[in-house]
Amino acid sequence: MEENAKKERAPKKNILKNLNAEFHKIVWPDQKELVKNTTAVLAIGIGLGIVIALLDFVLKSGLGLIIK
Repeated sequence: MEENAKKERAPKKNILKNLNAEFHKIVWPDQKELVKNTTAVLAIGIGLGIVIALLDFVLKSGLGLIIK
């Protein structure tokens, strides 16, 4: 069992070579795509923040009327 585990592991000296090879496969977005994605993330984040704030206000007001 131990012999199979040792055979399946990559030698430590190849780890950095493999990591470097995988790093070169990454496709980085261009500036236009980066701006588009950043804008989308910010818009969704702000939108969800507003929705959560409104729900919080409505629930707090509703509970305030019930508890009084």
